[in-house]
Amino acid sequence: MHHIDIEVGPARFRVASAWRQAVSTLDQLYGHYPRVEDDLVDFTVRLEPEKPWRKFIRPSVHISGDFWLPDAAPLPLQQHLLAAEMGMNLQMALGWRRHLLLHASSVEKDGKALLMTGLSGSGKSTLSAMLGENGWRFMGDEFALLCLDSGMIQPFPRLISLKNEAIPAMNELVPADRFGPLLQGTPKGDIQHLKPQQAAVETMDVLAKPALLLFPRFGHDGALRNMGKSEIFVRLTQASTNYVALGETGFRALTRFVDEVPVKAMDYQSGDEAQAMIDKLWAELR
Repeated sequence: MHHIDIEVGPARFRVASAWRQAVSTLDQLYGHYPRVEDDLVDFTVRLEPEKPWRKFIRPSVHISGDFWLPDAAPLPLQQHLLAAEMGMNLQMALGWRRHLLLHASSVEKDGKALLMTGLSGSGKSTLSAMLGENGWRFMGDEFALLCLDSGMIQPFPRLISLKNEAIPAMNELVPADRFGPLLQGTPKGDIQHLKPQQAAVETMDVLAKPALLLFPRFGHDGALRNMGKSEIFVRLTQASTNYVALGETGFRALTRFVDEVPVKAMDYQSGDEAQAMIDKLWAELR
């Protein structure tokens, strides 16, 4: 099988594929990331046909690796990049134990991190991408890694997964050579992956102190609301893929986070409105 080994933040991945083109796409989009030099990786992702003839006849990609879901449906070969990204997400979600994982995006300014979490469609990926192009350092899209002892946020700046209406919005801000192929008709609609800026990759060992957590909600009249700590705690346990596995260590880390980090629920109608609200909140924190 063809393969590529890459480092993203503290994690090392080997993505192996029965199709050369899948590795070529990853090599293009992750070309500015460090490569694993000692052949030791944390996780392996395998992209291969479910049946031998599926490599050539109506080719489809089955995702497997160190951790895999036996009932997961294969994806068309044209969506091999999505399959690779899903495979890496799965390895982290089921196998990572060095940090508390929160399904959140994160950006940094002045050494402090802003986290955003919410349901699919809330706009957290788009907002983190926009902020990353407007004076913030992009730290991660799919996962925010909370250090268990220090409470700091460890960057994990993978490709940014843009969906549907977010794609043309970001195409107006970012040069075309930083985008992956447009994937149409995926289970989540149209998807296009965006490479983070080079500075985000070069500083992915620079941690940041969490200073603000937002629960954004797109498509509603602009508003900011306070939230009770019990609601915040429960929603963050639901947003973590390894909270239960970490046991008491995860409980202590999450409790400290909820006690120390200011939180707001944010409704907004557009990216510009959301950025204005975030800038105002950030200025108040300073």
